[in-house]
Amino acid sequence: METKNPRCAGIDVHKDMLKVAARVDGGVVVETFGTTSAEIFRLSDWLASQGITIVAMESTGVYWKPVWNLLEGRFQLILANAQHVKAIPGCKTDVKDCRWLAELLEYGLVPPSLVPPRPQRDLRDLTRQRTTLGEDRARVVNRVQKTLEDANIKLASVATDITGKSGRAVLDALADGKLSIDQMVELVHKRMEAKKPALRKALEGKVTAHHRFMLRQALDQIDHLDEQILNFDRRIDEVMSPLEHEGVKRLDAVPGLNAKTAQVVIAEIGTNMGAFPSAKHLASWAGLCPGNNQSAGKRRSGRTRQGNGYLKAALCQAAWAASRTRRSYFSVQHKRLTTRRGVKRANIAVAHSLLTTCYYLLKEPREYVDLGIEHFQKTPDPERSAKHMVKRLEKLGYKVTIEKAAA
Repeated sequence: METKNPRCAGIDVHKDMLKVAARVDGGVVVETFGTTSAEIFRLSDWLASQGITIVAMESTGVYWKPVWNLLEGRFQLILANAQHVKAIPGCKTDVKDCRWLAELLEYGLVPPSLVPPRPQRDLRDLTRQRTTLGEDRARVVNRVQKTLEDANIKLASVATDITGKSGRAVLDALADGKLSIDQMVELVHKRMEAKKPALRKALEGKVTAHHRFMLRQALDQIDHLDEQILNFDRRIDEVMSPLEHEGVKRLDAVPGLNAKTAQVVIAEIGTNMGAFPSAKHLASWAGLCPGNNQSAGKRRSGRTRQGNGYLKAALCQAAWAASRTRRSYFSVQHKRLTTRRGVKRANIAVAHSLLTTCYYLLKEPREYVDLGIEHFQKTPDPERSAKHMVKRLEKLGYKVTIEKAAA
């Protein structure tokens, strides 16, 4: 096998230890280093003294990040997916792992993972932490709902959002315990005027001092999370480059995408689409295309791969919103696929289409133009469409004969 990297190294990364194997012209030298900054700088000097030019390491949790940050710029670095560089079963030790990784790298058999530039990595950290805070807030709201149910308060049956303006006013009153039911009903917004009789009945529960304490703590936690999310919004706005702001503006025009979702997309894939040869490669990387599992001429499970969880979750959520956008291409696509493939598969397909749209909007800066609801009525292959319609009629029990009209 042809040697592509005669001077390379493999690093087996752990929390408190780095096991390093350096391959130099066919020979192997193995050393152990710590994970403090001083030890990583010592590792860097040692690699340079061995004439190493390229280094590979596995993406072990978050432990690879400080090693990458301190070696970046001095060596060519490759981050490897652990699934792609598995050693032979039964031969796993720290020394053998780093030697195996270095040997694969020597022959050019380590597929690199995408590691974006430092500014984009910082933006990723911000958007991902904001997403986590939003999930934390949702959990606290669920605990509020649990407390209300325990007190037999049916606020969620009347208010669409119990933490909205009207719902929050009622929750604060319940936590304080100073107002009567009639007084609490008057706190709601005018748009809930017709719901006041139902709200009055929903508030007829048994709220104890325990319930009021639990509500107050949860509401204070929601306020704290809201403030943190707002701080992250401001920080994200500050660190984004003008090019990224322009990208967010273009993506915001796509049905189902809002500014926050667009920021997540930009943070995960960047604005330079050169890292992805095509939109199909991007969809595969994100885990938004069918899996490829075929053997003996039979196609097995087409389940999507894990991919980028943050990007996938954001686009699937956007796909639900896009499917409810009236008179848009995505809403028609979702309805057509739902009848044949089910709601979940249709949602993944719409998320795939949204990601493809984002790819081309970022690759070639242009304004979004919706294909419209008539797009699927166009028939590029009339004969195929006719056969499909005949097949559907035959399934309904009809005998169909078709004849092509004279030109």
